[in-house]
Amino acid sequence: MALNLNVPRVSVPQGGKMRLLWIAGASLLVLLVGYNSCTTYVKPGEAGVKQIKFGIGKGIDPVVYGTGLHYVGVGETMHRFPLRLQVLELSNSRSEATGELEGHRGGPGVNIQTSEGYTVQVDVTVLYRVADPLKVMQTIGPGRLFEDSAVIPRAQQDLRRALGELDAEDFYRGDKRVQKARAAQQALQTELKDKGIEVLQVLIRRYTYDQRYQQAIEQRKIQDQTVYKNEAEAKSNKIVAEGAAAVQVELARGETEVKKLEADADLYRRKKAADGDLLVKLAEAQGTELENQALRGVGSENMVGMRMADALKGTQIIVLPTDGEGGMNPLDLKTLLRRFDVKE
Repeated sequence: MALNLNVPRVSVPQGGKMRLLWIAGASLLVLLVGYNSCTTYVKPGEAGVKQIKFGIGKGIDPVVYGTGLHYVGVGETMHRFPLRLQVLELSNSRSEATGELEGHRGGPGVNIQTSEGYTVQVDVTVLYRVADPLKVMQTIGPGRLFEDSAVIPRAQQDLRRALGELDAEDFYRGDKRVQKARAAQQALQTELKDKGIEVLQVLIRRYTYDQRYQQAIEQRKIQDQTVYKNEAEAKSNKIVAEGAAAVQVELARGETEVKKLEADADLYRRKKAADGDLLVKLAEAQGTELENQALRGVGSENMVGMRMADALKGTQIIVLPTDGEGGMNPLDLKTLLRRFDVKE
């Protein structure tokens, strides 16, 4: 069974339609304006702090608002603070300008006056974050005042104080430079902690000397290289001289050893020759002794006679009388002289 409802049509004049449209548009506009003026959206990675400018509870609302849409009444302002990592680049190099990147802020490099009176321009990166937005709002103020009023000037001041204790040459020494960078980071962290800002790292990326000290360094490097060259040459000459001396010592030692060996050989030869001569003489003496013993034994007279006969072989024998007128006494020299007509 179908239900048939007959609704009478109401005719609206043309002018009434336009009026209704205007009323609906105005109402919608009022709603939109009211909505935008009474609410604030806190983005992800942000925190909101409400400020009440007049009325009940005037001042800073102690509540930190997280991500989302929050009601903001008349006379109230929601200040938003970033919670993500913030990067401060202090450098005079245009190539390192950060532009409009979110969470990055650029600034001029830090000029360090060293203890010697030279100027060193330092490029520094400071990593930090807003740890307590309420403290930042209460001690520094809204918006990005924490950069211009706290982080940048404090960082420059602490870096000048810490790095100013270095000599110009100490910047070459990485350990000392890093040590002073850590000291600047600790000082900056101590100053900003009570303001709700946590300093994570202070990095010295580059340092540039002024032209006057750069020329002095180059001149010193040339002198150092000359000194190193001369030291290397002197060391090389010393090594060569020591090597030549060692060769001469070894040659002399070798000659000494050769002479010692020759002397030992000659001594050994002489000793063996003397031992041989001694043995020969002993043998000869023993033979002589045996001969003597034989001569003293039985038949020795015959042997003596045979020896004398051997000695007299080939000898002509002349028999001379020793007495009478033609006799010759070999012991009477005067008679012999007269016989041979030898005048005295």
